[in-house]
Amino acid sequence: MEKRQLGRSGLRVSRMALGTMSWGSETDSEEAASQLVAFVDAGGTLVDTADIYAEGECERLLGSLIADLVPRDDLVIATKAVARRTDGPFGGGASRGALLNALDGSLRRLGTDHIDLWQLHAWDSTVPLEETLSALEYAVSSGKVRYTGVSNYAGWQLATAASRTALVSAQVEYSLVERGVEREVVPAAIHHGIGLLPWAPLGRGVLTGKYRTGTPADSRGASPAYAGYVEQHRTDRAARIVEAVSTAADGLGTSPLVVALAWVRDRPGVVAPVVGARDTGQLTGSLAAEEITLPRAIKAALDDVSAIQFGYPERWPK
Repeated sequence: MEKRQLGRSGLRVSRMALGTMSWGSETDSEEAASQLVAFVDAGGTLVDTADIYAEGECERLLGSLIADLVPRDDLVIATKAVARRTDGPFGGGASRGALLNALDGSLRRLGTDHIDLWQLHAWDSTVPLEETLSALEYAVSSGKVRYTGVSNYAGWQLATAASRTALVSAQVEYSLVERGVEREVVPAAIHHGIGLLPWAPLGRGVLTGKYRTGTPADSRGASPAYAGYVEQHRTDRAARIVEAVSTAADGLGTSPLVVALAWVRDRPGVVAPVVGARDTGQLTGSLAAEEITLPRAIKAALDDVSAIQFGYPERWPK
């Protein structure tokens, strides 16, 4: 798998990241092990998790697999600290105390002495940004963290944080059906030398085409826990995009999944889409995108059918 520099840093990562959000809940240890081995065998290095996934069980599972299956130095482990409020003495969220406690918890569950990429899961307006960023800086200076990033930041939030501390990545939802980040976040990331790690690059599953004629019983769209999550992208606009993706896939002799993933992977500023899978078969389908570069005409057609509206001030002066 091709490697890319993560932002304006010396860190090189695979141009696809393995997402593990379902590990420890929907995905058991045996299946997680199979996915990790398949990903590494394909040349993947970047594995993404978070302290909130399965209430910490995801990190524990990943930590146990690293010890047994994959040499630690062969992976770039990325995790996130959630900004969820609590009633504890540090108030939770992105306070210095809460973040450093969260970091120690992640290190313990992962069974490692350092995290390669530690990311703030969300902006916290209740804590001064200087305090939040001081936790990132301490984490790096202490050796517990190698690089830092953010997740789900708006453009102005990303630019403000990047002007005050060294960030190498920003995780954002980005796909053919969700291009809103192109208005402000993508330009801010490119300007500040920050690499984009798109989550939900398959439009929460919609871009695979599985919902074209209904809702499969074994899909997330049929799950009470995830139906609303998927429904956000089941729109008339999305349906037109899915048809265009399917047509392109037919012409290239591949799957809609591969086309959608290759499109976002090669967008300006993008380093590695974060791809999750319920089973190794799904992951193998995503890994097939490594073999494809979309022809210019197909990229242009997909750009056109999925285009979003730009206005003032993004397109000023005209």
